[in-house]
Amino acid sequence: MSSTACYTIVHDDLIEGATSPELRNALQKGSDEVKLETMRRIIVGTLNGQSHPALLMPIIQYVMPSRNKQIKKMLHFYWEICPKFDDNGKLKQEMILVCNAIRNDLQHPNEYIRGATLRFLQKIREAEILEPLIPTIRSCLEHRHSFVRKNAVFTILTVYQDHEHLIPDAPELLETFLAAESDSTCKRNAFVALATISQSTAVRYLLNNFEAISGMDELMQMAVVELVRKEAKTDGGHRAKWIRCIFELLNSASNAVKYEAATSLTTLTQNPAAVKAAAAAFADLIIKESDNNVKLIVLDRFDTLRAKHEHVLDGMVMDVIKVLSSPDLEVRRRAIGIVLEMVTSRNVEDVVLFLKKQLQGTMDGDFDKNVEYRQLLIQSIHTCAIRFSEVAANVVYVLMEFLGDSNNPSAVDVISFVREVVEKFPNLRSAITERLIATFGELKSGKVFRGAMWIVGEYCQEAADIKRAMFEIRKVLGEIPIVASEQRLLDAAEAADATTTTNESQTESQPKIVTTTRVLADGTYATETVYTSTAAAARLEQVRAAAKPPLRSLILGGDFYTASVLAVTLTKLVLRYSEVVFDSGAVNALRAEALLIMTSIVRVGQSKFAAVPIDEDSQERIMNCVETLAQLSGSRVLNDIFLRDSQAAYTAMVKTHEAKAAAKKQLADQSKTVQPDDLISFRQLSKKAAGGDFDDYESDLVRATGAGLVQDDFVSKLSRITQLTGFSDPVYAEAVVTIQQFDIVLDLLIVNQTTETLQNLAVDIACLGDLKLVERPTPHTLGPHGFHNLTATIKVSSTETGVIFGTISYDKQGDQSVNIVLNDLHIEILDFIRPNHLTEAQYRSYWTEFEWENKVAVNTGVTDLRQYLDLLIANTNMMCLTPESALSGDCDFLSANLAARSLFGEDALANCSLERAEDGSISGHVRIRSKTQGIALSLGDKITVSQKASKA
Repeated sequence: MSSTACYTIVHDDLIEGATSPELRNALQKGSDEVKLETMRRIIVGTLNGQSHPALLMPIIQYVMPSRNKQIKKMLHFYWEICPKFDDNGKLKQEMILVCNAIRNDLQHPNEYIRGATLRFLQKIREAEILEPLIPTIRSCLEHRHSFVRKNAVFTILTVYQDHEHLIPDAPELLETFLAAESDSTCKRNAFVALATISQSTAVRYLLNNFEAISGMDELMQMAVVELVRKEAKTDGGHRAKWIRCIFELLNSASNAVKYEAATSLTTLTQNPAAVKAAAAAFADLIIKESDNNVKLIVLDRFDTLRAKHEHVLDGMVMDVIKVLSSPDLEVRRRAIGIVLEMVTSRNVEDVVLFLKKQLQGTMDGDFDKNVEYRQLLIQSIHTCAIRFSEVAANVVYVLMEFLGDSNNPSAVDVISFVREVVEKFPNLRSAITERLIATFGELKSGKVFRGAMWIVGEYCQEAADIKRAMFEIRKVLGEIPIVASEQRLLDAAEAADATTTTNESQTESQPKIVTTTRVLADGTYATETVYTSTAAAARLEQVRAAAKPPLRSLILGGDFYTASVLAVTLTKLVLRYSEVVFDSGAVNALRAEALLIMTSIVRVGQSKFAAVPIDEDSQERIMNCVETLAQLSGSRVLNDIFLRDSQAAYTAMVKTHEAKAAAKKQLADQSKTVQPDDLISFRQLSKKAAGGDFDDYESDLVRATGAGLVQDDFVSKLSRITQLTGFSDPVYAEAVVTIQQFDIVLDLLIVNQTTETLQNLAVDIACLGDLKLVERPTPHTLGPHGFHNLTATIKVSSTETGVIFGTISYDKQGDQSVNIVLNDLHIEILDFIRPNHLTEAQYRSYWTEFEWENKVAVNTGVTDLRQYLDLLIANTNMMCLTPESALSGDCDFLSANLAARSLFGEDALANCSLERAEDGSISGHVRIRSKTQGIALSLGDKITVSQKASKA
């Protein structure tokens, strides 16, 4: 506890301070309400430098005798801050009367007045005032009411810490009090005080009552844990007893005690049994505690323990996985992340079985975030199955049941998992492809269809499998040719309408203008206007809306990318069939069927039945497949391209991903290199003064307070000084801006450059954007050429560009008020933005979902495409998601995806598309998308500023 005075500040916006005679008159003649308000004004004036020494005696005469409890409380504030010594440093004579009044309050029959007076005495540091009160304070330890006793304990603690000679027997007094006390709060206060002033005495008391620790109150047990943590650092010879004590507290009914005990146990010993006991306590807390924030904190603690003691806690994986019963998605995601780190070949089957049950439960459950949770489970099972081949066959068929899921991301995750399993486990290929072909009729998404058809085209090796695949493809396509069958339906609809034609319908069938909005391939919007007949359009829509097989619906809906993949798959199937079957008639029949399907797709893409016309790329690709099949045995090179190169490319991609994962794991597991001459630190031999021995509790405090994160020195402060006023202004002001996570701290220096005293000098600060001033700085009086330091804290709630501005105002003689406008402070948003890694699927999903877009034109003096991209990454703190292999080489075009995430959970995506002209200049756009407008605009401004700097 600090020995410096700590004042209780009562803030008040006083415009004009009253004079001493006016205040004296109010104290003498006013009612209790007037006296209370007057005392408040006197206290604020004293804190602002106007001590009013002439009012001390009137306060003693007219205020101190009052029985009003609020006035007594206000008197305590005043005695705390009023000048108690004269110019010679001796105690004022009037304070004798104050001491007598305080002694009377300490003997007052009302327990609240006694307790409040004892709390006030904890703030008094003057020995001359405390000395005559010591006997009365000691007598309060025997008061009948616990409120008085518990405050008396802490009063004795503060007196002993500041003036040990006034109460030298405090440890023995507290020990005696502790032995006789029955109230739990008083016992806890006494124990904490005893541990603070005489740790050895507290240890002796604890050893004497060792068997009763498990039955103590929660507050007392927390104090015991704190003492054990401190005592364990010394060589007291009782470490074994302390470990046993903490082991018993692990079974406490209080969750707080259990958490603190488990945390302390790992600092006392690194024995595997103790580590397992602490982890078991954490696991129990995770399941029993209802607060999601507490669950996340305990999960982090468990994960830290697991990382320090690798494989010791692997057997507890099923205890941790039970937390998936929590409805909060963030808790589930954190728990699954820990479980995946603990999975081994021994427990993988149990983990996967549990995850499968959870996955099947998401089909019936009707709760929030069900879709995201299902996707998370699929990804987790995917990870387990790829790492441990023995469970791949067990889970792949269960996951394939979700291929027909209406939730596109889940089905896409499943198909990517199936594709990886088929590649890595050749013995499962035949069974998986057979099952996959059977599920074609259940698929709904074009992306899932494309993945499934690619797998079938690459891994269907046998003639029977190929024929079965062709049969299922025909089923999901429906009647071929498509145009003829759709025209037949349209003719039937027209014939039906012709029988019921009326004059009214003929009038309605006049051509009309229809304007629709379309989303182009690059994500921008365009309008399309056509002349159509209402009746004809209705019949056409009726034909399009009729029930159709899934793949046929996708093609008629305009998904010709999937149609092109279908053409490639049919080509692969026919080519492979021609290699394994030597019957030319059967091969030609299959080839003719494939050619019919392809030409039918091209024709429907050029007809009115498709929602949009077929694009040139898809048509060209389909026609290439047609040409390949038309010359079946013409080119061996084309056969190799279709049948071998595609699979070889995927195999290489899987190996590259595995190599990256292995390198990342090796980097994480790599131990820190130690030089031969490095200092070896032995914790058992280190002293307290060494400063390097921190336990987990102290490291938590360092992280919570930010003491270990902020490395601030004089030089770094100098580089961050911002001048707020001019050197010729009467008041000079400058600020040092420090950003600490969600806070901006302004350290203001105010200098009076005049020879006059400036009254009520106030700094008024205001903010633009999502910034909020926590506390307005109080006015002060500044002497001639005086200096004053102020600190203002500003909360930040988003990454929107913020501006801090304000004025300095003060009063001069003659009732003149002066205002000085401060320079604006612009907050750097990059301090709140961190690079963020996203998968391709996540990036595409977010890009479609985010509604705010900021398009920045590239205008720079940089002539190298890659150099511009590097500058963009450096100036925006974003991560480049495009792999290095895709950016290598010399080319006049560059396209890259970037992602970042703010400290406030705001995601920001960017796409950089560049082109280099013949003269070497770079043109293009950087498109930024986000869920909120602020971060998109802020990043766009940052890119514009950086481009101007590079151009200069």
